[in-house]
Amino acid sequence: MPAHRRTIRAAGLAPAAAAPARLRVGIIGAGRVGAVLGAALFAAGHDVVAASGLSAASAERAARLLPGVPLLPTDEVVAASDLVVLAVPDDTLPGLVAGLAETGVWRAGQMTFHTSGAHGLAVLAPAELAGVLPLALHPAMTFSGTPEDADRLVGAPFGVTGHPAHRAVAETLVLEMGGEPFFVAEDDRRLYHAALVTGANHLVTLVAEAADLLRAAGVTDAARVLAPLLTAALDNGLRRGDRGLTGPVSRGDVGTVRDHLETLAERAPESVDAYVAMAQRTTERALAAGRLKRHEGAPLLDLLTAASSAHPAAPSVIDDPADSL
Repeated sequence: MPAHRRTIRAAGLAPAAAAPARLRVGIIGAGRVGAVLGAALFAAGHDVVAASGLSAASAERAARLLPGVPLLPTDEVVAASDLVVLAVPDDTLPGLVAGLAETGVWRAGQMTFHTSGAHGLAVLAPAELAGVLPLALHPAMTFSGTPEDADRLVGAPFGVTGHPAHRAVAETLVLEMGGEPFFVAEDDRRLYHAALVTGANHLVTLVAEAADLLRAAGVTDAARVLAPLLTAALDNGLRRGDRGLTGPVSRGDVGTVRDHLETLAERAPESVDAYVAMAQRTTERALAAGRLKRHEGAPLLDLLTAASSAHPAAPSVIDDPADSL
């Protein structure tokens, strides 16, 4: 068995049995997303001919998921490919597409798709002007750089934006990568991405924050305590929406919320702003859903507004960012 297919099978992706290579694929950005999608396209029978990646981590990931695929400069990747996968950070994408267009490397008849949730087709206009078929295929999944990423891709929803004439092409590519396509209008792309970031990225922050507070309270195994509670809360939220809300805000327990704020101010002042912001939004949603009556919600909002005004924002610590939605 060729090394590529052994790697794909080990990563949890089923290789195409005897399918001929149909497209020469180039991966620009062999990071957490690009390398996994490249492996999936190879498993579907396409020929991954080149990749680009600047970091040592990208080189290691490409060697593991795309063994034998050369790492080349971005213009050479485009020149060698029929399908170009642009798996780069959101802010990098516009300059990359435009810069490649200035070199004249895009050619009519090529296809390209980017994996950014924040962008639609407009960012690919310089390539489209050169005759390239443009698509936006965003896997609505978080990639952590672990072996589980390949398994997470199977059945993952992909937010797809493309011209109506290219809909079948987009669907085919997503299905070949193991995903499930759903379509997002160009004008809705930013709101769609904001929704996913709110749900996924902010959820990780909330879980980590809760775990830190538990450890500060002397609970050594925070994950064991949080796992069943958060699993139930997520299930309630997905199935019942605001009707699944529990806790002091849903009961209008102003005294409990006041106690929380006083304790956090004393023991974890860096957490006060987050608690206030989430409690305010929770109160607003509980009121809108009828979970709280107006006379129950007003004292909560007054308390939280006063706490927000009285507590200056704590300085934030910026760490090395990880790939995310």
